[in-house]
Amino acid sequence: MVITEGKFKKVNRVLVTGASGFIGSHVVENLVKAGFSVTGLVHYNGRADHGWLKFLDPEIKDSINIVLGDITDSEYMNKIVSNNDLTINLAALIAIPYSYTAPRSYLNINLLGTLNICEAVKSNNSELIHFSTSEVYGTPNSVPITLNHAINPQSPYAASKASADFLCTSYFKSFGLKVRILRPFNTYGPRQSMRAIIPTIINQFISNNGVINIGNLTPKRDFTFVQDTAEAVTLLALSDTPYGEVIQLGTGSAYSVKELIDMCEKISGVKAKIKSDKERLRPLASEVEVLLSDPASANKSLGWNHKVGLEAGLISTYHWFRENQSNIADSGRYFV
Repeated sequence: MVITEGKFKKVNRVLVTGASGFIGSHVVENLVKAGFSVTGLVHYNGRADHGWLKFLDPEIKDSINIVLGDITDSEYMNKIVSNNDLTINLAALIAIPYSYTAPRSYLNINLLGTLNICEAVKSNNSELIHFSTSEVYGTPNSVPITLNHAINPQSPYAASKASADFLCTSYFKSFGLKVRILRPFNTYGPRQSMRAIIPTIINQFISNNGVINIGNLTPKRDFTFVQDTAEAVTLLALSDTPYGEVIQLGTGSAYSVKELIDMCEKISGVKAKIKSDKERLRPLASEVEVLLSDPASANKSLGWNHKVGLEAGLISTYHWFRENQSNIADSGRYFV
């Protein structure tokens, strides 16, 4: 996505937290291509590992100001936010199963980390795009899910993200924080970790001879290809969408886990042998049966619609994982 100089609003210097992750690396890549000056915050580690950023085209990677840090450090966040016009907050713990084991960690990062970012953005009178998740809705009362639907988190992860959303909204109402909330439904594509359903299925077709160890086959999700998500972020960064708004990203179609397996079976040419894995099952009352978006808010606010259909996206994702088996360890490292 290339944006001409004349279309820029005042936002030009952008800080992306969680820049080394799956969505973050694609967002950074798209922003650079659009002409933004990008700083990518990577969670501090002793190896100075830049995650998925190290796999970007060298010309793009070299243009990124990569910094190491932690959003739970309020002083540090104020320092790096002060150098930017806009902060895009993608830093989060996201694996739902691990949230049952370590819920406090999710609150520390997803909620208190967001508090630090809100305070820093408020102090510097800059702007914030905060990433939410469709998991905050829980199993819906009706579909498609509109922005009027009740928030009903069913896992500690979802509760931490819903709390962060409410915090951002409260800062808008209380302090005039220049914040917009982007609420994507399930994003998938190259570089995604094994904690997510599509990479888990694809890589078992590739490396496990079609033996698919899986949990519940019936839940349905609305899947958006990651490049479509990244384009929506760039559009929002440039838009005059009112502060305080929540914008949903989704395709308006939902597919079950079993349907995903059937599609990947066709793409791979390998017969699936499905095996139930109890460790991959959520607690019964915590399972979200369906998440299906109403894409109207993104279309109205940003003129955004998804461009990549699920079958085309799965083909692209399958070929990426097949061609990058040496990098699978980087995505598999976070499997829970």
